[in-house]
Amino acid sequence: MPNANTDFSLYLVTDAPSRCRLGLLATVEAAIDGGVTLVQYRSTHPLKGAAYAEALALRQLLSSRSIPLIINNHADLALALDADGLHIGQHDLPPPVARRLLGKNKLLGLSINNHTQLAKTDFSLLDYIGIGPIFATQTKPDASPVVGLEHLAALVRQSPLPVVAIGGISSENATATRATGVAGLAVVSAICSAPNPAAAAALLRNR
Repeated sequence: MPNANTDFSLYLVTDAPSRCRLGLLATVEAAIDGGVTLVQYRSTHPLKGAAYAEALALRQLLSSRSIPLIINNHADLALALDADGLHIGQHDLPPPVARRLLGKNKLLGLSINNHTQLAKTDFSLLDYIGIGPIFATQTKPDASPVVGLEHLAALVRQSPLPVVAIGGISSENATATRATGVAGLAVVSAICSAPNPAAAAALLRNR
């Protein structure tokens, strides 16, 4: 499995470039300056070639800053870019298939929303768990039901793997969310939509 010391503490998930006030690359670079430790690329392009070109530029930026790149959902894109890992949801490739494609030296994360999904998970195939949405969010209209902090804390206690919380996380609720025992906070709009992504990332880290 990949390095057990992977820092999940401030996990940026990219938004559509049109929602990033500084543009995608400039936003990500500023966010790294502010303390982001890992970046997940979530493609918003219907055409795979456009997504590849965008992610390749992101990969080059992150490599120069020694920040891991995780690809959301698209195993082929992760392989084409030699990304550091892949994040899948409940309706994406099954974890055994994703792990077989990735090999043993890449990060693999899985989204979970409830105790039933957690109980069915083969943790030996994964490196971390993403749980959410913790709060209501407009970033993903088809998101699962809101988890809430109490439910999140219970899921964290049951998970043998690091947990990253996602969904509606902001500087206002970051402290309470981190207090549940999660290894990190995953954010989208709190950084991507901020006029100053570096300051927004730094504020989240401080909280």
